[in-house]
Amino acid sequence: MTEGTPKKKLKFELGGNLSILIGLIVLCIFFGIATDKFFTAKNLINMLLQVSNIGTVAIGGMFVILTGGIDLSSGSMTAILGLFMAGFCVDNGMPVLLAIALGFLIGLGLGALNGLSVTRLGMSAFIVTLAMQSMLRGLGNVYSMGTSIFGMPKSFNYVGSSMVFGVIPLPVILLIILFVIAHLVLSRTVFGHQVYAIGGNRDAAYLAGIPVRRVELITYVIAGFTSAITALVLTGRLASALPTAAEGLEFSAISAIVIGGGSLSGGKGNMLGTFIGVLIIGVLNNGLNLLNISPFWSQFAQGLIIFMAVLIDAVNQRRLQAKA
Repeated sequence: MTEGTPKKKLKFELGGNLSILIGLIVLCIFFGIATDKFFTAKNLINMLLQVSNIGTVAIGGMFVILTGGIDLSSGSMTAILGLFMAGFCVDNGMPVLLAIALGFLIGLGLGALNGLSVTRLGMSAFIVTLAMQSMLRGLGNVYSMGTSIFGMPKSFNYVGSSMVFGVIPLPVILLIILFVIAHLVLSRTVFGHQVYAIGGNRDAAYLAGIPVRRVELITYVIAGFTSAITALVLTGRLASALPTAAEGLEFSAISAIVIGGGSLSGGKGNMLGTFIGVLIIGVLNNGLNLLNISPFWSQFAQGLIIFMAVLIDAVNQRRLQAKA
């Protein structure tokens, strides 16, 4: 690797993030003109709170996608972990901290199960996590008998419902902290460079001595960890655990990653772009809601943006292959 390569890569990433940021600004200006409610402090804070769950799951999903994998089970995992943590408190009488700790351990275990299935058994990440999505959603309904679990102690709801300085929701602060940590891990650590190397060229990474399967396994464990955080925040914010919670959350997270410049083929993207992608989804959903436009159109618009982002990435990949 030449000395100038990292600088060129950094400039490329900044340029890509700048174009995405301009798109976000244009959306904000449009909705700010279309409705006078958009730029109110209450609406902006509420919007950030709404996307905090998408953002947290997107962090774990980004690690997986950078290696060329995918995780379609994060929404179902979030739901069942919320049910387990709430159930441990309400039905089993566990102390709050013990219930939360056990829930996180289960989340790490489920992430490891996904990772081991992909890395050790050689199964397709798409099929494994799709099957896990269905199994966990069904198991959640069995565990809760299809009903919500509520009545947790107030301390359980602290992370999801607290306000910092009485203004900013704690989940928003937590989201920003997690994004900063994830950015530092990907950009400043050996593990982060290994993640990018595997996504860029798996065979070359293996020949370079990178423990490919171990790194991939860790990314799925990270995804399980972020799902556990999301479960704690979402359950605390709602003050109840629902078997139908977080439906479609994994697709929103993947959308944010792709909109933010991440490539489903791996090796491309960064946490700043993903964070901007999360904000774009939040602005789009919030703005259309303020304009009283059907949420179905919001879903269509989100899908259209993803389609265009994937199309552009595919065209760029072909150009790079043609030059090579």
